[in-house]
Amino acid sequence: MSKKSIFTALLFCLPFSIFAQEPFQAGLGFIIGVPQNAFKDSLNNNGYGIGGHFAYNLPNTPLLVGASLSYLIYSSETWKERLIPTVPVWVDVNTTNSIFMGHLLLRLQPPAGVFRPYVDGLFGFHLFSTDTKIEDEGYDDDDDDIAGSNNSRDFTGSYGGGGGVMFRVYHTEGSEGTHDRPMSVYVDFGFRYLKGGKAEYLKKGSIRSDDNNNFTYNFSRSTTDIVIWRLGAGFGF
Repeated sequence: MSKKSIFTALLFCLPFSIFAQEPFQAGLGFIIGVPQNAFKDSLNNNGYGIGGHFAYNLPNTPLLVGASLSYLIYSSETWKERLIPTVPVWVDVNTTNSIFMGHLLLRLQPPAGVFRPYVDGLFGFHLFSTDTKIEDEGYDDDDDDIAGSNNSRDFTGSYGGGGGVMFRVYHTEGSEGTHDRPMSVYVDFGFRYLKGGKAEYLKKGSIRSDDNNNFTYNFSRSTTDIVIWRLGAGFGF
């Protein structure tokens, strides 16, 4: 039997009478973004961030419908500058290059059990942004922002699929005669392959200044395919 056949059997082997036990699902986790194809050739480094989702299990089906949001920083740099050229007051200048990803989520998954494998379909967007902010020179963790600006922003469509498995580590049945709902907590491990359209973006070292304080922005442009690996917590309720 092929791996695909085994996975399909796992999805549909449970009786439909248990499908509505936990109609809602949410998750939050740490993600690693690995650029692919032309995006990898341009960027040549991974990104790190957080991602989450919220979905509703359609009654009497193994289908969940919801939304997925992720925020990924793929490069950043910090340096020191004088706040005013004639005054010996130094500040930290920080530039962050990031991707915000938003997708509609369709998930096939058995709605109960200790192990809950799943497959995902996604359709949405990638929003690239480069932002620079000025902070007080930090001698502790309470640096105050002085000013900030967006240097670049571009938007492109994205779609893809993925899969994973949720492993239950806690479960409660709820209380009869009350409004307490059944609830489960899971360890969630999964991946996604997202095909991203072409976008313009900045990366580490893309902003340069000359002796006259004129800035040059060296934009990159490519398709934005990326693989997302995720490890986090899932909640059924």
